[in-house]
Amino acid sequence: MGHIKYASDVGAPVETAFIYTDNPAFVPEWMAGITAFEPVGTDGHGAGAVYAAILGLGVWRPTVECEITQYRPNAVIGYTLRRRRPGKVTPALGTLTLSFDPLGYGRAVLTSEVDYRSARRLPGRLCATMVHAALQWLVRRSESQLRRAIEEFHGTDLVGRIA
Repeated sequence: MGHIKYASDVGAPVETAFIYTDNPAFVPEWMAGITAFEPVGTDGHGAGAVYAAILGLGVWRPTVECEITQYRPNAVIGYTLRRRRPGKVTPALGTLTLSFDPLGYGRAVLTSEVDYRSARRLPGRLCATMVHAALQWLVRRSESQLRRAIEEFHGTDLVGRIA
C-alpha cells in the first residue's frame, strides 16, 4: 500500500470546515480529477452513503464508486474508492481520509491522507514512482482547493501551512 499525507492550516473553525466538506454538492469543486459526484441510492449522507464519482482523466471519463466509510461529525470523513460494477463487490482502489482538528482562534488543521493499492506485477511496479507522483500532485491540489474553498465559504482568506 502506498501512503500520502498532507496537513494545512485553514482559516475557519472546525465546524465550518466540516460543514463545507460534508456537502456532496461541493466535492467536484475541490477534489481534483472529479467532474461529477452523484448519490447512488437513497442514503446520501454520513457513513455508508455511496456516490458515483466521474473522474476526468483527459478524454477518459471512468466512473468509480465512492463510499463514505468513516464519519465522525466535526472530526473525520473517510472515502473509499472502488471500481464501479453494479451488483459486485470489488476491492478498494484506495481511501481518502480528511481529518479536522481545532487549532484555536477560529482556525483548524485539515489533514488529508491517502492510502492506495500498489501494483504487484513487474510492469506496475516499474510505473509505481509515476503513479505515486501523480497521486501526490492530486492530493496536494485537492487539499489546496479544499482549504481555499472552506476559507471562501467562511469569508476569510488566511493562508497557512503546517509541515
